[in-house]
Amino acid sequence: MRKIPTLFLRDPDDRAHVLPEINPVCQWVIDGEGTATRKFDGTCVMLDESGEWWARREIKPGKTPPPNYVAVTTDEVTGKTMGWEPIEQSAFAKFHVEALAEPGVGGRKPGTYELVGPKINGNPERERSHRLIAHADAQRLPNPELTYEGIRAAVVAYGSLGAEGIVWHHEDGRMAKVKARDFRQ
Repeated sequence: MRKIPTLFLRDPDDRAHVLPEINPVCQWVIDGEGTATRKFDGTCVMLDESGEWWARREIKPGKTPPPNYVAVTTDEVTGKTMGWEPIEQSAFAKFHVEALAEPGVGGRKPGTYELVGPKINGNPERERSHRLIAHADAQRLPNPELTYEGIRAAVVAYGSLGAEGIVWHHEDGRMAKVKARDFRQ
């Protein structure tokens, strides 16, 4: 799991927001090469090939990682390390168990999922119970006008419908994202 790059460059004076400049590693989106999908607002978990569940975990510089943590990548700008910890030691373990126990849920395929529900991030998804949403099954969205203003308008509109933002998927595996809160309101 690598951190998905943001479509637009971050404002160096206000890292919470983006500038109307394309992140060069995401130019493929503007070139029309990606498929737009709904970005969910929960927490990322992963089922690996051996059937083990992991929770995404970000470690700030100078902090000690938890036991059995698997580091994947470090952000050169912030120094934060992204990786995975066993789900059972995650703060979300109880909610993950509830999601797995949901009636009618069949077998899960290896891959990444968004864990959403009443106790996750203040429940922006407005869920009544905890559940897992496969990222591979994320709702496809029509591509907005591929300009800063066009993308901003679409993301803000999707945000009013409950979506956190848009994630674009390239057929070669690359991804790019943008969230409604990335834009100054």
